[in-house]
Amino acid sequence: MAGMDNTAINVPVCYYNQTAMFFYNLSGRDLIVEEQHYRSVGFFIGVLLTGVSIIFLNGLVLTAIVINRRLHYPFYYLLGNLAVTDLCVGISYLVITCLSGVWTSTVSTSQWFFRQGLIDTSLMASLMNLMAIALERQQTIFTMQLHSKMTNQRIILLIVAVWIMAILIGLSPVMGWNCLCDLSSCSEMLPLFSRSYVLTISILSLLIMFIVVILYTCICVYVWKKSRRMTEHTSRDQSKGTVVSLMNTVLLILGCFVLCWTPALVLLLLDGLHHVPQKLLVVESFILTLVACNSLVNPIIYTYRDQDVRTTFKCIFCCFCVAYQQRVN
Repeated sequence: MAGMDNTAINVPVCYYNQTAMFFYNLSGRDLIVEEQHYRSVGFFIGVLLTGVSIIFLNGLVLTAIVINRRLHYPFYYLLGNLAVTDLCVGISYLVITCLSGVWTSTVSTSQWFFRQGLIDTSLMASLMNLMAIALERQQTIFTMQLHSKMTNQRIILLIVAVWIMAILIGLSPVMGWNCLCDLSSCSEMLPLFSRSYVLTISILSLLIMFIVVILYTCICVYVWKKSRRMTEHTSRDQSKGTVVSLMNTVLLILGCFVLCWTPALVLLLLDGLHHVPQKLLVVESFILTLVACNSLVNPIIYTYRDQDVRTTFKCIFCCFCVAYQQRVN
């Protein structure tokens, strides 16, 4: 009987039927204070404009790549996949923001896992796709090719691998990597997630960020050295102009990437280590908006210097204008 009693005592208690509010209360989150941000008109307008702009711009890039056969190359396939991932970020950003604040008190655990899994999967796919683009650019520039030597089959496999890994990471909490049966391990920033999961995600994301920074730094160093060797064969102004243009583009990519992702990843890392200040949790919504802004600037950064993409954009807008005029007339 004693053995049976000990066994019964050691059985973990799980809280599957509780609402998300139950876990937020345990984490010490003050949703009343956070609700003030979600209810402000300025914040709502900002969220709406950000989400709609992300969906519109990435949808435009995706349409341009689909309809223009001159863009059917490996790099543009990766760019198209980035547009898909960022499109998902825009949709999930609107969903998670609309179901935050006061709505959290009515959300069930399954609904909370769905909304958080949607945004986590989208962001992880976008982050890994940025690394895939950096790898493709590094290979293409180092071999001095206009287009990548990677075959379409390899690009498709790479895209599939990005989505499989992102989905597995995003669904891990649903498959059991959560704290529903161990309240002592609950995260403060994401109260239904285990701190070990949050820590793993933050380290993995920081590693991907580090790889992207290293790859683009290597590209800059390689092009700078190559341009110095080619100076004697070309005009100095032309060589200098090419290097400066590339440096500006790379710095713009890295600057926006690091600026948008670093605050969120640092906050996740501190949360995983159980050292996150409660005051920082109040600005969680703004940090998420900053991450979403990376999906807003990605289609601008990666396409604004591409003549073929810009020409396709003009054709798309002209078609809409002609169709609108015909409908009006």
